[in-house]
Amino acid sequence: MLNRALPLLPSVLLLAALPLGAVPAYANGELNLYSSRHYDTDERLYSEFEEKTGITINRIEDKADVLIERMTNEGANSPADVLLTVDAGRLYRAADAGLLQPVSSDALTQRIPENLRHPDGLWHGFSQRARVIFYDKNDVSEPPQSYQDLADPKYKGMICARSSSNIYMISLLAAIVEHAGEEAAESWVKGLKDNLARDPEGGDTDQLRAVASGQCDIAVSNTYYFARALGGDVKGLTGSTDMFGIVFPNQDSTGTHVNISGAGVAANAPNRNNAITFLEYLASDSAQKYFSDGNHEYPVVEGVALADTLTTINPAGGFEADKLNLSVLGKNQALAVQIYDRVGYE
Repeated sequence: MLNRALPLLPSVLLLAALPLGAVPAYANGELNLYSSRHYDTDERLYSEFEEKTGITINRIEDKADVLIERMTNEGANSPADVLLTVDAGRLYRAADAGLLQPVSSDALTQRIPENLRHPDGLWHGFSQRARVIFYDKNDVSEPPQSYQDLADPKYKGMICARSSSNIYMISLLAAIVEHAGEEAAESWVKGLKDNLARDPEGGDTDQLRAVASGQCDIAVSNTYYFARALGGDVKGLTGSTDMFGIVFPNQDSTGTHVNISGAGVAANAPNRNNAITFLEYLASDSAQKYFSDGNHEYPVVEGVALADTLTTINPAGGFEADKLNLSVLGKNQALAVQIYDRVGYE
């Protein structure tokens, strides 16, 4: 794995010197993007980059683990310039495998909060999703106010959650391990398991549907899954959202757990300059607005307006987010999996 920042190339220096959010229309060539983001709304994100820079994006799209394995197998001959994926834990895996190289960029350092980027610049976060608690307002008068509350016996038989193999569940537990320690984290998993209304199954949207259909009263989900039901047509959910109450957990302690979509420059990027230009574009105001409006994600850059759906979810506006550096989610990933296994949480 590379362990030092390489010097910025001239075109990147030019980009960094421009006003925040500006991208020059001077570059050319191509960019080979390995992406596990599967959102149709990202098309406009890519087309604007091509229009503003003259750089053509060649995309390889697949699941994150498949792309990481592919880059590993390709080795020094990999054509990948950028790996773009969701969840800091996956970015940690790629960095730990030596697949990413450090990037030093004033533009990225200035615009992206420190906790949302790798300490050595191996990856940067470009959009956030908050993991919050949803509940049926008709049945739950005193909803959980923290992740720890989900293990309270008074919620026995009321909670729906995803399986322990899901990266979001692994990352949430990894954060709890960091804050509370292994013993407390294991106790929490035991309590959560005891409070489940059904065996873990399905995705985040399925947990929300289960609340809407009365299978359970409480669920944990990333905000953008619910926001989609407000902004479009989600089967089994759109039209049933008035019943939901929403809690941004741990506002009086560690803050609400957040995760990211993020990207890093491939260790053997043949178009390194263009790769850094792409990362800096993702931190521009226009790209940040696309992340929010297109997929209902929270921008990482302060001052970028939120999508209307996110304002509806949280009319108060902001919330206190967990300030852990998200590289911790990867560091504690293996231990989190072991804890789930020990408890027998499926």
